[in-house]
Amino acid sequence: MTADRRIQWLHKRIAEGRYPNAGHLAERFEISHRQAQRDVDYLRVHYGAPLAYNAKHRGFYYKKPFALPVYTVSANEKDYVDAMTGETPVAAEREIMQMQIPYTATVRIPDKLTRFELRRFIVREGADGDCVCEFHSVELFLGVLLTTPADVVVKEPAWLREKLLDCARRAIANNEKEE
Repeated sequence: MTADRRIQWLHKRIAEGRYPNAGHLAERFEISHRQAQRDVDYLRVHYGAPLAYNAKHRGFYYKKPFALPVYTVSANEKDYVDAMTGETPVAAEREIMQMQIPYTATVRIPDKLTRFELRRFIVREGADGDCVCEFHSVELFLGVLLTTPADVVVKEPAWLREKLLDCARRAIANNEKEE
């Protein structure tokens, strides 16, 4: 397992509010605690992650919102893009990929039409209308949910549901001021 995959795993857990630490990283990837600590330091120093340690939870969190950087892949590296995304990219001079493991959410989508419209995010559907969705951009996914005319409900994770509620509250408050 490469250091990039470990960094991605660590970032995802921190962003989800799980408070991972070097011990979790070492156990998950079967590496030494010292190597795991180097990975944490690399995330902080190389990527500028605003990491902080919470003693109560015995793990790391971000002091402010943070996303791993994006990088570009030139047209002659399309085979690599195909392998990473599982898709055939559109013909373009450059492609952009985000360097992170996708976020996962369970969302109740009550109607088939909305499930069809959100199919690019859905990786698994349940008979009860619950769908498991994956996405790389929290903001993009929330924007899609906010503009969907159906009664979509974020069941989990709680941090995503709270972020959606905060966005909605802010939009309402900002627009009530304009009246």
